Amino acid sequence: MIRGRAGQASVELLAGVPVLVLALLVAVQLFVTAYSLHLADGAAEAGALALAGGAPAEPAARAALPGWARDRISVAVSGGRVDVSVRPPAPLASVGRALAVDASAWAKPADG
Repeated sequence: MIRGRAGQASVELLAGVPVLVLALLVAVQLFVTAYSLHLADGAAEAGALALAGGAPAEPAARAALPGWARDRISVAVSGGRVDVSVRPPAPLASVGRALAVDASAWAKPADG
């Protein structure tokens, strides 16, 4: 039996757990960011459809989002173009701002 190796597996496990937790957190953040892009795309389309029907785009874009995302959105309308930006949830506000996703949709406005 070789001496001095008792408990080595435990030490390696303890050293590896934080790396695995960090990798899991990064993967979850990327998933949430991708989901936010999907939501932004749908909200931009809903805003453009409302604009084409003669209604304001921003309330329609907000209504197309789940509750947690409604206060994380900014909507800009220029002519028939609706631009939507969504900040995904993140553990730090600066990370959420850095990972903000944008989507655009266009429709001919009802008034012209």
